[in-house]
Amino acid sequence: MGSTLPLFAFQLFLLLTLLQAATTAAASAPPSPNVVSPRCIETCGGISIPYPFGIGHGCFREGFEVTCEVVNGSAIPRAFLGGRERNIAVKNISLLQGQARILNYISWDCFNSTDGWVAGQTRSLALGDKPFWVSGTKNRFTTMGCNVVGILLGGDNYTLGTGCASFCLEGASIASGSCSGTGCCQTSIPEKLDNFTTGLAYFVNLTTYEDYSPCAYAFIADQDWFSFDKSVLGNHTFRDKYKDGVPLVLDWVAGNQTCEEAKRNLSSYACRNSDCIDSTSLPGYICNCSTGFQGNPYLQDGCKDIDECSLPMEYPCHGKCSNTFGNYSCSCPKGQSSNDPKSEPCVPDHGIPTSTKIVIGSCVGFVSIITCIFCIILVFQRRKLLREKDKFFQQNGGLRLYEEIRSKQIDTIKIYTKEDIEKATDNFDKSRELGRGGHGTVYKGNLDDCREVAIKRSKVVTEDQSEEFVREMIILSQINHKNIVKLLGCCLEVEIPMLVYEFIPNGTLFEFIHDNDGKLIPLNTRLRIARESAEALAYLHSSASPPIVHGDVKSLNILLDHNYLPKVSDFGASRMMSIDETQFITMVQGTLGYLDPEYLLVRQLTTKSDVYSFGVVLMELITRKKAIYYDGSCQGKGLASSFIEAMKDSRLEEILDDQIMGKENMNIIQEIAELAKECLNMNGDERPTMKEVAEKLHTLGGFLQVSSTHHAAEECEALLGESSMSSTLDSVGYHSLENKLGFDVKAGR
Repeated sequence: MGSTLPLFAFQLFLLLTLLQAATTAAASAPPSPNVVSPRCIETCGGISIPYPFGIGHGCFREGFEVTCEVVNGSAIPRAFLGGRERNIAVKNISLLQGQARILNYISWDCFNSTDGWVAGQTRSLALGDKPFWVSGTKNRFTTMGCNVVGILLGGDNYTLGTGCASFCLEGASIASGSCSGTGCCQTSIPEKLDNFTTGLAYFVNLTTYEDYSPCAYAFIADQDWFSFDKSVLGNHTFRDKYKDGVPLVLDWVAGNQTCEEAKRNLSSYACRNSDCIDSTSLPGYICNCSTGFQGNPYLQDGCKDIDECSLPMEYPCHGKCSNTFGNYSCSCPKGQSSNDPKSEPCVPDHGIPTSTKIVIGSCVGFVSIITCIFCIILVFQRRKLLREKDKFFQQNGGLRLYEEIRSKQIDTIKIYTKEDIEKATDNFDKSRELGRGGHGTVYKGNLDDCREVAIKRSKVVTEDQSEEFVREMIILSQINHKNIVKLLGCCLEVEIPMLVYEFIPNGTLFEFIHDNDGKLIPLNTRLRIARESAEALAYLHSSASPPIVHGDVKSLNILLDHNYLPKVSDFGASRMMSIDETQFITMVQGTLGYLDPEYLLVRQLTTKSDVYSFGVVLMELITRKKAIYYDGSCQGKGLASSFIEAMKDSRLEEILDDQIMGKENMNIIQEIAELAKECLNMNGDERPTMKEVAEKLHTLGGFLQVSSTHHAAEECEALLGESSMSSTLDSVGYHSLENKLGFDVKAGR
């Protein structure tokens, strides 16, 4: 008995040891893919951490680790992507969209007027080899400050670079809500960006603007979050408020294969009883629950059937609701009926007396006979109308247009019906009329998709012109330039064909110059409008195939959108021609005051005819006089001849607009005047091309911007003599990008 007891104790000890080892091994073994251990933490600091993200061993899919830690003694822990050492704080995670919001540190420089020194920091973000990329559609690169350039470098060995310049003339010129270059600048970022560094460089010393802009900032942030407020430039509140970073959106994918490729390897396939969706922003896929289900699509049985009957506000039912797998049904109780109990209440059924049924039957029979007669009449009328529409459609070249659309696979042009156009214009109501021109009347319209459009009702088009009309439609539909009004479609089933263009809200350049009650128009605005209009005409002359001559260039045919971006319009007088080919015109078309004298003389329309007309528009912009103007007499004067005569007699300042007669502008204005004079040369061969005009205006715009920034006319004169833009920028203290590759952002201040 004494020897048996120790042996039993030893066996019991050995059994307990084996059980404990088995339990430990089971606890330490990682769970199988898409199965989360019950011990996993699902939230951190109030932020939900859904699988495939997870905290702790065995709680996340490879590449989606999250660390939850208390930082700087805070009472609330914070979640970090890829571990605490990565320093990427998570704000929220969206499984449905395949996105995550994090905090991204800002780069800043601030001048301390008390101590007289500049402090700042340059920030970087590296996502490493994780399946995350900075969203190119949700984020924007933003620069705030005065006369500063925000620099963004990223990609492999910093091969991707972006710059955004913010200028200020004075504090009053900065407007809240606008981030287009004055006090604030925004631009898009490269696609698939997984690491980047932001920094700042300056045109002038930062301390020059310490009164109203002591700080400058550069950062990437969620474009829906950011709204510019000019008050942040006057203090350090923005830096202090967002010292932990600003929101930035990351795109992520569960795997880098397409759905079709991923399904071939079920062991690594992330979607569990859910739908696989190819990502629209990255190479890879994400998972979503099927319609009628909700939950986590990355977990086995994570998508649960929605009980629609328990959510009457989202899934209405006015009768008896029955939940089904992935859907629900709704029916009326016995004795009640409804056309659709999901949207209409059930009402009791009532019996109808026999006499009432007889009366109702008689009335229904009589109404049916009358209805049949009317239907027969309507059928005949409809057939007649359809035959008439078909006749006009063929007469206006509709069949040819359909053939061209199919053969060239054009998807930018739509053929509208007569009913579509009449509905959009309230049957061509007088109040919808935008204007009348030499080639037709333009109406404002609203399409069924809520788009505002301009509908041009042309003058009579003969059968001989239908072939040319279709050809012009095809060419114009393929023009894609930001400064040319976009053609959306046409209507051909009417006697007079109609064109549908995008609607431009701010009227014409003519109204902007001449009907503005003398409102101030800065020289840089006039020069920008001239340059962008010239670029549009140069595109028509050089890049369209075949080249297009506008034929009626004037300020009335240049529209301005809500940002005062010019849009060249009205191609009723346009001609298409082969390269170096001119066209003999039987009947001269155009507008008095803008017509090329050589065109009037030899009846040959060329690209140089557009150059002459543009020269008149250029004169309008700097003189603010009409092409035919009245100067204290009853007889009209031609602006072109008056302008040439004033330049010849050195009286240019007498004809210029007083608003732009500043001393610092005169060299630029003289150059613009000389360019206009070249455009008005009587010999078309000696006029510059529109491409040369656009390049000259672009150069003058750069000089004007530098001159305006520094308020120094003598610097402007020096700049006009420089041979390259790089030497110009160096002369005003701009530090090149190469000097910033090391991110010594305090240099040169």
